[in-house]
Amino acid sequence: MSEAGAPVRVLFIEGGSRGSAADLVEGDSAVTVLRSLPDALNARNRITELQPDVVLLDLEIERMDAMLFLRILMQQSPRPVLAMSSLTPQGSWLALDALETGAVDVFVRSSSAHIAPEQRQDLVAKLKAAARTKFRQPQAKTSLRDEETSKSGKTLILLGASTGGTEAIREILSQLPTNLPPICIVQHIPSDFSGLFAERLNSYCDLTVKEAVNGDQLRPGCAFIAPGNKHMILARDSSGKLSLKIRDGEKIMHHRPSIDLMFESVASVAASQTVAGLLTGMGRDGASGLLKLRQAGARTFAQDEKSSIVYGMPRAAADIGAAEKILPLSEVAAFIARSCAMRKPQEA
Repeated sequence: MSEAGAPVRVLFIEGGSRGSAADLVEGDSAVTVLRSLPDALNARNRITELQPDVVLLDLEIERMDAMLFLRILMQQSPRPVLAMSSLTPQGSWLALDALETGAVDVFVRSSSAHIAPEQRQDLVAKLKAAARTKFRQPQAKTSLRDEETSKSGKTLILLGASTGGTEAIREILSQLPTNLPPICIVQHIPSDFSGLFAERLNSYCDLTVKEAVNGDQLRPGCAFIAPGNKHMILARDSSGKLSLKIRDGEKIMHHRPSIDLMFESVASVAASQTVAGLLTGMGRDGASGLLKLRQAGARTFAQDEKSSIVYGMPRAAADIGAAEKILPLSEVAAFIARSCAMRKPQEA
């Protein structure tokens, strides 16, 4: 983890045939370009020597498979890796593989051929965020069968996450049984990845996981992922049941979808039925919405610092008293199950 205020020292591993990420940030006071190498084979021998704060890894480099390099790096010299991917089907799948293997985030090139100059600010922000991440230690998972259940009987589950959240969400959902209320999730993720992310989660979990579409009716045992670059809110239809509304709109605190927007939409219509939590991520998105939910009768939690990749959003929630509980990631699924009483849920 880099020192606060110091430039982020970055080793760039990217193919030479495309516009260079290193060239894009060269001269920025927030970033020091240690080296720009054309392939991972050369980079293997430079990691120990250079000790970068962050490695930017082009997932489509040649000579040595990028995923193989990432697996070796995580085993031998783990450090923050920002994966770089193109907006192609292959690039999207590689990006999800990289996140599962240990990359903390993904920077998406505007095309397979170059990086647009207007992406500089986004790239610098992601490099700075990556430098502040840490690797959490594996923690023992709690068996839900051994948990005592409460009688609170919440019938709606809300989760919000950003950096590091894809793996946190996968860990939580993979532990949850199918006899739970509907789950609505906002994860800050590029639009081209959200559908694939939902498909990947669906293959891992007993729950049904899908990318949300406008008008989706909430169903028990189903998790709905907000589409990238779209806001997701909940509203009651003419019959009084909750359904999902997917819409465009201005970014809120630089984010679309906005966790705060989803939380706030529920605070006014179903807070007393809800258990909601904020997971790992940079910034403050979701903190004020979580506070409104708690004040309106929801059970609320935030992930603890030790298990968070980035303790930004959970810290913001804890600081303003929005979280009833501060939980390690390994205990989140059990808390959700207890809050929903592990009984056959009613529709929200």
